[in-house]
Amino acid sequence: MTAEPLTGVAAIVVNYNAAGHIGACLRSIAANGVDDIVVVDNDSTDVSQSLVASAGACWVPAGSNLGYGRAANLGSHAPPAAEADYLLVCNPDVELSPEAVTDLVSALDGDPSLGIVGPAITNPDGSLYPSARTFPDMLDAVGHGLLGPLAPENRFTRRYRLLDWDHANLAKVDWVSGACFLARRKAWDSVGGFDPAYFMYMEDVDLCWRMGHAGWGIAYQPSARALHVQGVSADRHPYRMLAAHHRSMWRFARRSTGGARRAFLPLVGIGLLGRLGVVSALHRFGRPPGGLTTPPTGDPGSRPLP
Repeated sequence: MTAEPLTGVAAIVVNYNAAGHIGACLRSIAANGVDDIVVVDNDSTDVSQSLVASAGACWVPAGSNLGYGRAANLGSHAPPAAEADYLLVCNPDVELSPEAVTDLVSALDGDPSLGIVGPAITNPDGSLYPSARTFPDMLDAVGHGLLGPLAPENRFTRRYRLLDWDHANLAKVDWVSGACFLARRKAWDSVGGFDPAYFMYMEDVDLCWRMGHAGWGIAYQPSARALHVQGVSADRHPYRMLAAHHRSMWRFARRSTGGARRAFLPLVGIGLLGRLGVVSALHRFGRPPGGLTTPPTGDPGSRPLP
């Protein structure tokens, strides 16, 4: 069953060799009443284009592998998304539940101060993914970074991932996962969308951080739900994905750390190098790193969930 058309909403799906999933993704978006769908393709070599054409979505070839953020920015300026009041940005391996987009729109309509709202994201096994999180202070960031890969239930990671937080109600949070979210066009344009300096990973954290500094709120709406398969494209280059993740964490640390705390940035850099070594070794020997999904999600067509 298809919902009544949602006016003023356009979807942007960033694709990279996700032919096995993008059809279901596009059908779920259309079933939510979103007629204007833009698929930005990061130079796929599979049959994605024919699937997108059969779904009636707009195909925008990026021309090369731009990464997630730059491709989403490109899609936001392409017809028919260019004139939309709300932008639904998501991965090609996401499937939306019925009425999910309506619930996200209602959250933005109900609070003009909100710039982005994200749904509850579930894993394929039905468990809830911690898609709403905090900007950790330096202690929690160091604790999560060092202990997360080995002991994911440590108190630093639990605070960062809001694991002990009530996920049952609409609430403001620091940031939500870029795997799927609805952005207010005015807020999106006020910060210029994603920072293109991030090829992959952390661009969602950075976007929400910049929106917060621009005066916009970020919210989590659990009545809207999205299934995320994760890792559809990242399987092909796991170590490159791990390296990209840590480079992006370093970039965000340098951007978001101010005042006297900047004196500790060299230690943060050393810690990130050590963490990269640990998670690479865990991946190499077949043990899923607790601080990351395995293989790590987030390449140009499958969003990172750091």
